[in-house]
Amino acid sequence: MRRPAHPARWLVGLAGAVAAGYWTMFSSYSQLLGWFPFRATTGEKVIALTFDDGPNEPYTSQIADFLAAAAVRATFFQVGTCVQRHPEVTARLLRDGHVIGNHSHSHSMIRCVRPSAQRVETETAQRVLTAALGRTPALYRPPWLLRTPTLGAILRRHRLQPISGEFCHAFEVFQPSPVRIAGRALAKARPGAVLIFHDGFDARGGNRANTVAATKLVVTKLIDDGYRFVTIDELFDIPAYRTTTAQS
Repeated sequence: MRRPAHPARWLVGLAGAVAAGYWTMFSSYSQLLGWFPFRATTGEKVIALTFDDGPNEPYTSQIADFLAAAAVRATFFQVGTCVQRHPEVTARLLRDGHVIGNHSHSHSMIRCVRPSAQRVETETAQRVLTAALGRTPALYRPPWLLRTPTLGAILRRHRLQPISGEFCHAFEVFQPSPVRIAGRALAKARPGAVLIFHDGFDARGGNRANTVAATKLVVTKLIDDGYRFVTIDELFDIPAYRTTTAQS
């Protein structure tokens, strides 16, 4: 007669399964659900600066003003509802030479895990961004970097390449001091890195003054260290936008 498994073993097994699931679907580095580039293999001192959850005023424009003065181009993964709120900011970023990617329409966790809602989120954001830009994004970053087994098919249908990266600071959402945010970001800076900052918060906006200040510290230091900044499409040699605006 078999003895029942010890409860501790079940807990260990459950913890292991949860950890594996989290790594697969949320990690910056997991490739288990398809190519999810987080860093380029290069010896050049190049870095891709990226911003999520915008546009969010006045912080997105403050970042854009600084980047323009520093002659730096970045990649902005934008939320559809925020673009509807500030379409002129998205258009300004495009004019300044920045690249705009899809970051879902509502940035809702519930809608990002349900397959039918995933499709609507992606397609709606594509329509909003296409209207604001006059071109259709080919780059996508999932909110919270969340990938599910069903997301890949949706992205392939719309010829969207998912893009990962490394968060500038694990607690940036709580806006620690600019020095702390910048310090963590600089610790992750290396040739080919993709750094993730947030000029907004979910789809609600919010005060991102410390992120703006941290961005200035990071860019200034990296330029002094001999780095140059590139957009995601340049870093990975992939298209930034689709060749046609028609939805497939």
